[in-house]
Amino acid sequence: MDGFLILAIETATGCGSIALTRGDVQAGRLLGECTVQPEVSHSRRLLGSVRWLLDAAGVTWSALDGIGISLGPGSFTGLRIGMAAAKGLAMATGLPLVGVGTLDGIALSCTASRERFCCLLDARKQEVYAAFYNPSERGVAVATGPPVAVRPERLLASLERPVLMAGPGVAVYGDLFRHNPLVRTLPAALAQPRAAHIGFLAAERLEQGRTLDPVTAAPLYVRASEAEVNLGKQQHEQKS
Repeated sequence: MDGFLILAIETATGCGSIALTRGDVQAGRLLGECTVQPEVSHSRRLLGSVRWLLDAAGVTWSALDGIGISLGPGSFTGLRIGMAAAKGLAMATGLPLVGVGTLDGIALSCTASRERFCCLLDARKQEVYAAFYNPSERGVAVATGPPVAVRPERLLASLERPVLMAGPGVAVYGDLFRHNPLVRTLPAALAQPRAAHIGFLAAERLEQGRTLDPVTAAPLYVRASEAEVNLGKQQHEQKS
């Protein structure tokens, strides 16, 4: 067997992508990938892009083994759109749904590193989403903890040894990171969220039986949305 055939969806940032992958990180192949920075929302283009990619690759729905979805953290709207599409496709086709952390996907760009590294996404509000990883001989980095939303200054203050920083969050706070003697940075263009990476990791998780219930699956937001924060403030004001 050549490995699981995965349709992967990545919408955690403004630049979304879908991919068809065969196999896992160690022996996988990319069959096709479509990436676009849309002027309209992901919801307007996503399903049309899925149909186009399947047709272009000559792949039928019955040939797929699973659907991989980037769980987050990332854009709340993008994550909701991607998850809704993935859940709908999984329920309509009966295919297993596999979730992969967005920062785990970015970490595949750093697997050649022999040092600890940190993957970053812009979280807005002067924060970044961050997760630290240790390199692995298997080619799949091992997270040292869950992703967090943190101010970049606080993240830097926590460093005790050299670290490689990678991901779109690096570009947003590049000067701050580059002037820290403990930090090396990977160019943001080399460590973007990619559906292909989600697909390879999803194949590995599918082989391990790590699937999601398409009815209850939800994105990994890490922090409350603006609407939830405002609702909490209103409830607190009403009580007081």
